[in-house]
Amino acid sequence: MVSLPLLPEPESRPKLVGIARLAAAGESLREGHNVEYFTLGTRSLLNKVVSRRYLPFTWAINPYRGCEFACKYCYARYTHEFMELRDGIEFEQKIFVKQHAADLLRQELRRVKPGEEIAIGTATDPYQPAERRFEVTRAILEEFTRHSGFAIGIVTKSNLITRDAEILRRVAENNHLFVNVTVTTVNVELARKLEPRAPRPDLRLETVRQLNLAGVDAGVICAPVLPEITDHPRDLEALVKAASEAGAKYIFANPLFLKPCSAAVFLPFLEEHFPALAANYKKRYERRAFLPKAYGQRLSQLMAVLRRKYGIGGEFARRSQRAHAAERENQQLGLF
Repeated sequence: MVSLPLLPEPESRPKLVGIARLAAAGESLREGHNVEYFTLGTRSLLNKVVSRRYLPFTWAINPYRGCEFACKYCYARYTHEFMELRDGIEFEQKIFVKQHAADLLRQELRRVKPGEEIAIGTATDPYQPAERRFEVTRAILEEFTRHSGFAIGIVTKSNLITRDAEILRRVAENNHLFVNVTVTTVNVELARKLEPRAPRPDLRLETVRQLNLAGVDAGVICAPVLPEITDHPRDLEALVKAASEAGAKYIFANPLFLKPCSAAVFLPFLEEHFPALAANYKKRYERRAFLPKAYGQRLSQLMAVLRRKYGIGGEFARRSQRAHAAERENQQLGLF
């Protein structure tokens, strides 16, 4: 294994500190398909959420830094900037594998107070291709099987999570566990453009079915909803119908928000694949990352109608409504 050759020579840059220094000290694990994997020493696995936005979870766990799924709209590309990796494409090409994750979690869980929710996969997918080999997420879940009383949510686009169905069931025996499978569209061709290395939408919906059959509560997140691309009522209805047929316990949708680092990747993508929309997107997101409040309200109302039509409700709908309300509070004024 070789030292990570990512950063300029010391004389050409300031001294690295924190996560940037740890990333620079990482060792190469393997390389393929234009993706490199590196070890990442870390002092903490459980991160307290400090965002000014109201979010329905208090703690976040991300077993990896970077994500190979290469979703064109991904908001988390900025996280690589903390490691002095400022080209947005590097987020999907340089994946950092956190070391000693389960040991760190065991030490840190005492910080979690009753009623505080832990979210796994808020910035990078915990079941991206790296997990198949390195099994960091699996080790974290095995640690949770030794504990009780926690509220744990997992977000993923990957059907690889079914590999751990039995471990998830054991976690759920003594903890409140739910799995959010992200599906932005049921259109396979469109999904391949938007999320080029993620599993197909039908595989994700089948994952929802299999998890629920295994006794693991699972639902669907439609996020982000892309104006004029995935927000047509007929397309959202097709997704809600498919989620219902897959036995999803809930479904909710949140609009696209676009940070500058993400816009640097997403806007050129629009110019190539949706040129008629590029100028409008650039105008609407030029001064703010969020869409107007009215857009979020319209989307929320439509999803409520569709949930009733296809019978997705009950206690899990209340959870989805809380999560969606958390996002609505952060929308701004006007119409797209």
